[in-house]
Amino acid sequence: MVDVDVLVRGGGVVGLSAALALARQGLSVAVLEQPVQSRDGGRVGVGVSSGDSDSNSNSNSNSNSDARAFALNAASVQLLTTLKVWAAMPPDARTAVYEMHVEGDTAGTVLDFSAWSQSLPELAWIVDAGELESALRAAARFAPRLEFVSQACPAALQVLAEGRDSATRQQLGVAMPRHAYGQRAVAARLVSGQPHAGIARQWFRSPDVLALLPLSRPQPERSYGLVWSVPDSQADLLMAMDDAAFAAAVTDATQGAAGALTLAGRRAQWPLALARADAVHGPGWVLVGDSAHVVHPLAGQGLNLGLADVAVLAQEIAGRESWRALGDVRLGARYARRRRGPTWAMAQVTDGLLQLFAHPAPLARELRNRGLTLVNRLPPLKRLLTGMALGG
Repeated sequence: MVDVDVLVRGGGVVGLSAALALARQGLSVAVLEQPVQSRDGGRVGVGVSSGDSDSNSNSNSNSNSDARAFALNAASVQLLTTLKVWAAMPPDARTAVYEMHVEGDTAGTVLDFSAWSQSLPELAWIVDAGELESALRAAARFAPRLEFVSQACPAALQVLAEGRDSATRQQLGVAMPRHAYGQRAVAARLVSGQPHAGIARQWFRSPDVLALLPLSRPQPERSYGLVWSVPDSQADLLMAMDDAAFAAAVTDATQGAAGALTLAGRRAQWPLALARADAVHGPGWVLVGDSAHVVHPLAGQGLNLGLADVAVLAQEIAGRESWRALGDVRLGARYARRRRGPTWAMAQVTDGLLQLFAHPAPLARELRNRGLTLVNRLPPLKRLLTGMALGG
């Protein structure tokens, strides 16, 4: 067993991205994959890194059996472009979002974002998760100084990308307190009778949040990725419905705004929580992605946070002093310091929005809906929010 510079624990999107980014610097990198787990029962995500973006998944996944789709911001796309992965994906595996339409729980309360008004080519991209993982894996197989291993080998630095249930994090004694929301996300692929026109749609209501993300699979221009955050009891009902009843429930919940919807493939669900590791670095190790932080999927920023972790870690390693070891705790502290603010801010935003829209009181409803309307009338504030999302 040979020593390597970096051992990446976890072969999901975040882990493979970290491995490729560090191997590009001439470091020797080994990827230790975790046992593949079933996606039934909560290891899939639509527009969110719900653990599956970090932990392994079946490389033979496809859009017919895999509900997952990720929302990627400009910073994530830039990282994947640098890693030579973005262009390697089939064109129909990525769909540009040109507009975002958000509705509150009072009729007429809307918030609209458009790429045109922000002078952007697109607001975001929705990516087929299976194809993204396949492209990353293919790049990793051909990357020099990068290998896959079946057991841990000695390394100067361990990058833990095992997901929110990271066993290695637990072995290190790092606590990750969780606040369970009592909700589950229900994910699915849907096909509409009308084109999506690159418009992402979201409904904030008490007590659920529903998002439809435009996709090109399984049918070009007419497919959506669904993520519907609902109380546990409602999730049980949705998962128990037959396909036709489920599609009808989604169509009814969206008031037909995206057309008549039919289910295309399997449904999936996972529990929702807010969590943050007490420490994200130590002598010879760092945490990235869901191993370090988990947020609610309502903003679609989970995977973007993980890929931002990778980008910052790679920058800090590339810029370290020639004499500083990869596992030096001060190097890890630099990474942790740069990521502390963005991850904390996103956790506060997602949790705050959820709490605001989950509150049943009439006053809370009035305030949140007035807030949406106010933001919609203030272009500078909308530009600020868009910039925050695109920057990860």
